[in-house]
Amino acid sequence: MDDMAATEQDHGADPLKARETDHYQKEYVQSFVEKWDELIDWEARADSEGKFFIDILKARGKQDVLDVATGTGFHSVQLLKAGFDVTSADGNTEMLAKAFKNGRDRNLLLQTVHADWRWLNKDVHGKYDAIICLGNSFTHLHDELDRRRALAEFYAALKWDGILIMDQRNYDSILDHGFSTKHKYYYCGDQVSAEPEHVDDGLARFCYTFPDGSKYHLNMFPLRKSYTRNLMQEVGFQRIKTYGDFQETYQENDPDFFIHVAEKAHHDA
Repeated sequence: MDDMAATEQDHGADPLKARETDHYQKEYVQSFVEKWDELIDWEARADSEGKFFIDILKARGKQDVLDVATGTGFHSVQLLKAGFDVTSADGNTEMLAKAFKNGRDRNLLLQTVHADWRWLNKDVHGKYDAIICLGNSFTHLHDELDRRRALAEFYAALKWDGILIMDQRNYDSILDHGFSTKHKYYYCGDQVSAEPEHVDDGLARFCYTFPDGSKYHLNMFPLRKSYTRNLMQEVGFQRIKTYGDFQETYQENDPDFFIHVAEKAHHDA
């Protein structure tokens, strides 16, 4: 841990100007990755999600799943335990290494691939029944061309009747109603907070505070729900269903997260 580059984030002289897609590589440093599971709290998150994603995949008869935002491996592990065939991809090598270790600690062997979404099919081969992009990960793409390119790569990696499951924070609520109340948005680790420090139409800068007092930041693009759905449709996805915090019925401002289930082919489920 003597290597400062591996332990300290680099946001440059003006953190609010760090609005490039590739910047996340400077954010997910080893020390942050090592603490990431405190933020998620696997047990609590499993209880919170229940079998939501498993049920969606099974109801549609999906088996081969590509997890494009593996992170530390939570969803890859849950799906492997449920009997799915999973390929685990991520753009950050520190995250992939942690995911592989988390799988091994649970007697599971993750099939990991280091891949950039914008050139996904160069590194990930074959066609999949489903792609999952979870953990508010799509928000790391700051450029619209990158977002369109990534969605097109997801689309191309799916079988003709494949589905994309992607989640995002409820940025509409944050943008429209502000965060003056200092409401803290939790993942599931109740000792860790993720609080917005700055939000404008082009940037959501969150501060993650851990029990030992350490703080880390992520600069993300605040995706509006309708914008994300429109992008999916423009790339070619035929039917999109959006859930709010795993519920079909919700008030727009209530959910912390939206989950989009997008189908490649138009057919009756």
